[in-house]
Amino acid sequence: MRIARPFGIPVYISPYWFLIAGLFVFLYGNSAALAGSASGVRYGVAAAFVVLLYVSVLIHELSHSLVARGFGLPVRRILLYPLGGFSEIEQEPPTPGREFLVSAAGPLLSLVLAAIGWAVLVVTHLGGLPGLLIEQLVWANLLVGIFNLLPGLPLDGGRMLRAGVWKATSRPATATIVAAWAGRVLAVAVLVVPIVLIASSGQQVQIFDVVWLGVIAAFMWVGAGQSLKVTRVRERLPGLQARTLARRAIPIPASLPLAEAIRRADEAGARALVIVDHDDKPIAIVNESAVMATPPQRRPWVDAGSLARTIDSGLVLPADLSGMALLEAVRRSPATEYLLVEPSGQVYGVLSASDLDHAFAGV
Repeated sequence: MRIARPFGIPVYISPYWFLIAGLFVFLYGNSAALAGSASGVRYGVAAAFVVLLYVSVLIHELSHSLVARGFGLPVRRILLYPLGGFSEIEQEPPTPGREFLVSAAGPLLSLVLAAIGWAVLVVTHLGGLPGLLIEQLVWANLLVGIFNLLPGLPLDGGRMLRAGVWKATSRPATATIVAAWAGRVLAVAVLVVPIVLIASSGQQVQIFDVVWLGVIAAFMWVGAGQSLKVTRVRERLPGLQARTLARRAIPIPASLPLAEAIRRADEAGARALVIVDHDDKPIAIVNESAVMATPPQRRPWVDAGSLARTIDSGLVLPADLSGMALLEAVRRSPATEYLLVEPSGQVYGVLSASDLDHAFAGV
């Protein structure tokens, strides 16, 4: 659900956030730090801490988004989820320097927030629950800032490492692979190292600690794996071409019975039907799903035009589109079929979204 729109950037919160936030309030409200207070005060302070913590996470993500927007990169939204936040920046920074600055903005601001909180404590000498709350926020922001600086994807430090390798090699794909594998190594370390340290100190390892570390490690491992998958897809995207995926189409009038239209398409070896007007200008594309859903016995009595979708401007694509440009064009105007045209305006064929999905899945 959307909860805010700072600087015009939509902020959404995952429904699972309420579950984890409630768990945090319960655990912190029953912690030793608040043991001497009444139950209402304890849970009130705990709720305030959780809210302020996620405000800190939001500020962290806003810093990424505002720096990215300063470089002309469009920001779709910010998503807050149980383990933190994520800024959906629609384009990657075009240079390693900008990549580094966008990535470093979040951890830097978290450390600044920690420093501000520490300065407030030093200057005001706050005690009691207000002082405890600020102290906990200082530690939380310090932890978020330092943790995100770890050099492995999907953390901010991983993107900073990627920027460094990109600068050194001039190969962004290689940089992503290095940073992603560094993230996987870190994921294993996050799970194993704390448990080994606790066990070697003679203390008993708590199940809750193992589960919590496991969740964080799994998040890092999956995020790193996703980065590797995206890199493989992008390397092979140029092979995704509208021309090779296009279906041959035949022009038909809107009043033509569907059965006759299908017969003509079979005769011509075509797999798509385009409705044309009296001047042979394409005006609609017959929906394949609607054709398949029409029983054969009804097809002689159904006009092909009744199963067609009008060709809006977003449904007319250049036949030369390929790779990411093709995917972006389809994303802007979701539909089941698209009309492909030559630079001269001549109809080349019809691109089915299902064909594109199958091709993309195999990329």
